Amino acid sequence: MGEKTKKRIFAIDYGTKRIGLAKSDPFGNFAQPVGTFPPEKITTVLSSLLLNDPAAKIIVGYPLNSDGTKNRMTGVVDCFIEELKKVFPDLPVETIDEHGSSRHAGKLLVESGLSRRKRQQKGRLDCAAACLLLQTYLESSG
Repeated sequence: MGEKTKKRIFAIDYGTKRIGLAKSDPFGNFAQPVGTFPPEKITTVLSSLLLNDPAAKIIVGYPLNSDGTKNRMTGVVDCFIEELKKVFPDLPVETIDEHGSSRHAGKLLVESGLSRRKRQQKGRLDCAAACLLLQTYLESSG
């Protein structure tokens, strides 16, 4: 009996300067960092990754205020999600509330023992936030 092909889940922490990207292991148990990319390159990066790692879906961090209302970035992310759906029409795109994810990711980086210099490297926080969003999603859906 052959095992069913497993598909990864990708997660995006969207920013206007950098996008953090993470992916699950093939079994959907753990989030793994992929990297940080400029917004204008993310669809190219995803296309390349999807050639070798078939995906079940993409999760996008959705910026809401603490009271659940939309803010300025929500509209920007809505436009980005529409672009993803056009480029990857067969791949479901879902959102997850990202309120506080960057702050939580920053705390996790401090707790990990990384030096301040390494924690402050551009993109490290964005990638950690994408991993946190994905791990939260995996734990809530598993």
